[in-house]
Amino acid sequence: MKGRIHSTESFGTVDGPGVRYVVFFQGCPLRCRYCHNPDTWDFAKGTEKTVEELMAEYRSYKEFLKSGGITVTGGEPLAQPEFLAEFFAAAKAEGVHTCIDTSAAVYDPQDHSLIDEVLKYTDLVMLDIKHIDSDEHRKLTGMPNENILAFAGHLRDLDIPVWIRHVVVPGITDDKDELFRLGKFLSTLKNLKALDVLPYHDMAKRKYEELGIKYTLADTPPLTKEQAIAAREIIMSGIKAGLHEADEK
Repeated sequence: MKGRIHSTESFGTVDGPGVRYVVFFQGCPLRCRYCHNPDTWDFAKGTEKTVEELMAEYRSYKEFLKSGGITVTGGEPLAQPEFLAEFFAAAKAEGVHTCIDTSAAVYDPQDHSLIDEVLKYTDLVMLDIKHIDSDEHRKLTGMPNENILAFAGHLRDLDIPVWIRHVVVPGITDDKDELFRLGKFLSTLKNLKALDVLPYHDMAKRKYEELGIKYTLADTPPLTKEQAIAAREIIMSGIKAGLHEADEK
């Protein structure tokens, strides 16, 4: 079996615990307006690679990755579930910690057997929740968020550790009420291990220009570190409120 791969990175330090071998899968159904990797969108591009080719590359860096493992990102790795399941099964056979960085837009609550096969070999999921409001999520990414939130609930039911990532974009995802609402949703995830609130930046502008894609956030200023900290505090207050309400029931 072969997967369509965009690229790999030998020493990822922001893609899960420790230093990690990172595999960028090709293809994504979302069109996030701030996407850093629009060159991964097209499912027809990238390079076909086998599981053994990826594992051989991982082994060449293994001595430097003892505290980490393998992270798959993209693009959307769950869009190639059969290949990913084979890849992670091979990784776990060698005792490697496995992590998926996903937006989960391809998750189907009615038919998730292929994704469940992947999750059997998954140690950690880093889940991007772009916007808690489905209509606003559609405006931001081109798709609603119901399946993404359902996937979060599925991970909770399977008790798979999850890190939540949320990018705060001025004028789009920085609404206080929506941040608080996101926190209340996160309070329902007993498997939540970390929350990364990331400030929007516009460093991908040049890549969009090179690809001939219009960058629709060209006039949106980057978020400051202080603003990101304030946004995280609002989300945390929503988590605390949700937990308090649950205790009172």
